[in-house]
Amino acid sequence: MYAFEIERPTTLQDAVAAIAGGGQALSGGQTLIPTLKARLADPGKLVSLHGVAELKGVCTDDDGRICIGAATTHATVARELAGSYPGLASLAARIGDPAVRNRGTIGGSLANNDPSACYPAGALASGATIVTNTREIAADDYFHGMFATALEEDEIITEVKFPVPRAAAYEKFIQPASRFPLVAVFVAKFDDGVRVAITGASETGVFRWTEAEAALSSDFSAGALDGLRVDPDHMIADLHGDKAYRAHLCAVMTKRAVTAAA
Repeated sequence: MYAFEIERPTTLQDAVAAIAGGGQALSGGQTLIPTLKARLADPGKLVSLHGVAELKGVCTDDDGRICIGAATTHATVARELAGSYPGLASLAARIGDPAVRNRGTIGGSLANNDPSACYPAGALASGATIVTNTREIAADDYFHGMFATALEEDEIITEVKFPVPRAAAYEKFIQPASRFPLVAVFVAKFDDGVRVAITGASETGVFRWTEAEAALSSDFSAGALDGLRVDPDHMIADLHGDKAYRAHLCAVMTKRAVTAAA
């Protein structure tokens, strides 16, 4: 690990100023710290968001959306949303292991946008809004590909707002060593239609399966997906599975998610 300075601001204003001054935001650190240990990054200065109280917690806004502070841990989301949004609570409860869930944060996950991370699927399928220190970004406009987002260089996530669907479920096929999903699907049924987001499968990161959404909006059942297949051309291929295998899992896991939600 390279030597670095660390700042521990207690207000959002101070955190933004420190990052603008050349600091690297540190939230849960579940990706950044291993990267530093492997000497794959040398930020010079880290700005810990752990002490910024206004970035933590769960509440509901006037529009009925669940608002989660960016520095809220996975464990807190799993506990606090068990009654109000069980589909998202279930997603959070199965991220990594207890150590990861008690340190990792929703904001850190969405900012990093790992192509196999769980939260991007939940945010995209829910039609969430990612709030930063300068603006609000719809989930459909936020994810730009593998490890790429709409965030500007000095912009940090402060909150994520989730509309609550009538029914939702998250199903993932776990890669045992990493605990990341090999393929995972979040399905959310709203009054105006169904949204389906898939993570872990594509070279371009999380994506919506629009053909499945159209079929499920007419008939919310696993049978409505019979005959539908994801194009394997842009799927990830590695030692855990080739493109065709991941494309196959997309359909399998979507059916399981629909069955669980229904």
